Amino acid sequence: MAQPEAITVQVCHALPDSAFLQSVVLPAGATVEQAIRASGLLQVHAAIDLAVNQVGIYGKKKKLDTVLRAYDRVEVYRPLQADPKDARRRRAGGKAA
Repeated sequence: MAQPEAITVQVCHALPDSAFLQSVVLPAGATVEQAIRASGLLQVHAAIDLAVNQVGIYGKKKKLDTVLRAYDRVEVYRPLQADPKDARRRRAGGKAA
C-alpha cells in the first residue's frame, strides 16, 4: 500500500478558560514538533516552551521527534499545578490506609 503524500493532524492545547484546536496538513513523515510549529500554537501561546512542556498523541506521552500518522491528535500539556500524590493525601485527610 502506498504512503499518502500528505496527512492531516490536529494540534490542541487546553487552558482553564479556553482551548486551542487547529488542523494542519503536513507531508507524510512529519513529526510532532513540526505539527506544533505549523499550527501556530507557539505564536498564540508564547509561554509554551517545547523543551519544558510535555507532548502526546491521544493522551499518551510522546517525544517531539515522533512521526505522525494521518488523523493523529497532537496534544501539548500544561505543567501540573500540584503533585497528584500530595493532593490525594490531602483529600484523605492524612489518614493511614
